[in-house]
Formats: sequence, structure tokens, C-alpha cells
Amino acid sequence: MNDKTDNNSADNASEKETALAFTEGTESRDFLKDQLQKKQDELLALKADCDPVVRANLQLEIANIMLDAGQPGMPEAAWGLAKESFKIYLEQEMFEDAVHACDTLYQTELPASVVALGHGMWLSVTYPIDPELSIIMMKNLIDDTPAKSDGAAVAAVTAHYIADLRLEGEKRESIMFLTKNLITTVAERHSNVSDQGQLNFWMDKLELNDPAQFLPKLSQVIDAIVAGDWWFDRDELREKLPVN
Repeated sequence: MNDKTDNNSADNASEKETALAFTEGTESRDFLKDQLQKKQDELLALKADCDPVVRANLQLEIANIMLDAGQPGMPEAAWGLAKESFKIYLEQEMFEDAVHACDTLYQTELPASVVALGHGMWLSVTYPIDPELSIIMMKNLIDDTPAKSDGAAVAAVTAHYIADLRLEGEKRESIMFLTKNLITTVAERHSNVSDQGQLNFWMDKLELNDPAQFLPKLSQVIDAIVAGDWWFDRDELREKLPVN
């Protein structure tokens, strides 16, 4: 087979891959469009006096579909729906669902999305919700902060602490393995940490070994993110903690 034949075969293969990707992309967009229309119709069909949680769940589902669709104007529409869902979940004291709503709000990447992240982080640490969701919120902060940020280090060690505190058995071991790697990755990008000795020194230096030291630091990070724009009264929510 000569070079020309080889080139023609490669071009044909590339064209087929491009056509396949285009077809799959079109099918995916059509599916999302159909799903969005279906869920919007369901929302419109709800009665004014329906269970608010049913409305909140449907609105959040629509918001997530909108973000997946990625069409112009949809992040703004998704924000409005997810924010209303967040308020309903908070009123119903469904704090884990409220954090899901915060995650959706954060994913809109709108100017106030980082404020939503701060609210989700506060609820994740304050209430004993799904630890994996809490860890996702911590990782969101890590991904959103500069490499040299101490806030990322605090978030990483908090994720590890949550996994240790709230999980059990094999699940605890597997998740803690991931959160330990997360700490290592953050340490490497923060201070070029490359071995265990350096990691131990780094954690001592940043006071990351004792939750009595790093949790107040996390609180400061969250306060800086929210910048006074709190959507709820934190003292009031603390009074609703299970321990009380």
C-alpha cells in the first residue's frame, strides 16, 4: 500500500469519526431538548398548592438539564430555578438537598456562583449530610482557587477529615485514599511538596493536623467567599442541629 492510499484511509477514518461525533452530539442535544420540554410541562402542570418539595425537586432537575444543554441564557434561567429550590429545601430543613442546589448554582459559573459555593460548604460542614457530597463541595473550592492558596489546603484536609468522621468500612478506606491523594496534590501545587517528610512539615506549618485549628480557618475562607451576602441566619440553623 502506497503513501497516498495510507493518507486516503486516514482521511476517511477521520471523516467517519467526525461524522459519528456530530451525530452523537446532535442526538444528545435533541434528547436534552426533549427532556427539558417534558420537565417544563410537568412543572407547569403542578397546582399552586402542591407539595413544595415536589416543585423544588422538579425545578432543580430542570436547572441541571439546562446546564447540560449549555444554550445561551440557560445558566441564568437555571440560577433562578435552583435558587428557589434552595429556599424551599432550607424551609423544609432538607439540608442535603439544599447543598445539591448550591452545587447546581455554583455550576452556572455566574458572578454569584462562588457565593453559592460558600453556602454549600457551610452546610456541608455544619450538618451531617452525605460525606461524598460534602467532599465534592470542598473540591469545588480547590478547583476554583489559585495554586498557592491556603484555602485550598484547608479545604483538602477538611475533605479528608469528613471522610474519616462520617464514613465506615471499605467505603471509608476508599474515599480516604482519594482525599489523601487530594491533600498530596494540593500540597504539591502549593509548595512543591514531593515526599512524606515535606508533606508532614507542610501540614505542621499550615496547622492542618488538628481540626480545632483548621476548621476555624475554613470558616474564615467561607466568610471571605460569601462576603456578608448570607442567604440564611447561621445561628438559627445551628440551633437546629441534631445535637441540640
